[in-house]
Amino acid sequence: MNVQSTRINMIKQQLRTGDVIDESILKLFIEIARDEFVPATYKDFAYSDMQLELPHHQRMMTPLEEAKILQALNLTGNETVLEVGTGTGFLTALLSKKCKKLMSIDFYSDFTANAKLNLNKYKCNNVELITGDAHKGWLEKAPYDVIVFTGSLEKLTETHLLQIVPGGKLFAIIGKAPLMQGQLHTLDKKGNWHKEVIFETNIPCLINEPKPNGFIF
Repeated sequence: MNVQSTRINMIKQQLRTGDVIDESILKLFIEIARDEFVPATYKDFAYSDMQLELPHHQRMMTPLEEAKILQALNLTGNETVLEVGTGTGFLTALLSKKCKKLMSIDFYSDFTANAKLNLNKYKCNNVELITGDAHKGWLEKAPYDVIVFTGSLEKLTETHLLQIVPGGKLFAIIGKAPLMQGQLHTLDKKGNWHKEVIFETNIPCLINEPKPNGFIF
């Protein structure tokens, strides 16, 4: 596999055709090798337009989904960001290059440990990695300029929204399988929330996300 040409093809055929036009984001996808972050069995698919299976029944988003999140957030480099769901650390690495400070939390310690190794390679020195349950956010360090939930939620709660400062943004994947929306929620200076749908997807729910009551037989 010619990694460099595959990476360039991903940018031309997926990101640009998917309306990702921010050159600084496209440049990051060249600088940070996605194949170094994916599980070994999926290295040949690192630049494919598909979600990749991860341990613990989790999945890695597609390159286009990751790029669309970054573009929608429109980070300036001055933000304090909370990422819930570190996974492999690839989106973490992208976010770290676009913000001032990043806290990334994952439920699984092996994800946190592997992400640390990957992030160190790219000198992502503004990242604090934590293993914990953050499906409600991370109140002890709140508020944040930006929160990114990489696993799905059935809905956002007041607890989620209260952790964002005025002028801040929250990205979350909302809904039930198989129909979910990647949504950007922006809090204006007057305290009003505005919602924009960035893409449609289907991704595993956040760990400890309450499940609807089912039938008991």
